[in-house]
Amino acid sequence: MRLAVREGALLALLASAYPPVHLSAQTPPDTIAPPAVQDTSHRLKPFAAAWRSLVIPGWGQAALGRDVAGAVLASWEGVTMMMTLKARQELHYIEQSGSGNVQAKRQQVQDWLILWIFNHLFAGAEAFVSAHLQDFPKELRMRALPGGIGVSIPIH
Repeated sequence: MRLAVREGALLALLASAYPPVHLSAQTPPDTIAPPAVQDTSHRLKPFAAAWRSLVIPGWGQAALGRDVAGAVLASWEGVTMMMTLKARQELHYIEQSGSGNVQAKRQQVQDWLILWIFNHLFAGAEAFVSAHLQDFPKELRMRALPGGIGVSIPIH
């Protein structure tokens, strides 16, 4: 019984140690913080971002502050590059050995080459669109509701 009372007292002490949470509507108007200043350190024109990502996929995304997208595109660039080179080496070996699978291996080399080129074009298009949308509010929230999907954008 004493242990339960001690634990209850300790829990009450810990719960009261944290300051109460106030919603913005509950704070007096003179203590409301001004709206946050938008970070403009990653400003880049759309064509400049697209050009960067066409040259090196992921570069335009990284310049826009979209590090995850840039890393994914750069990683996929490495995969497609290495698989194209690997398939070309295998094609060269098959041609020298006189095997009958030369046409299938040529098709595989072409497939990886197309994916490599597509990655460049997709990275450029994605950077172009991202540069256009860099002023879009990041506070956009979507959530599932019983009757569909709800979207909210805070207005300052």
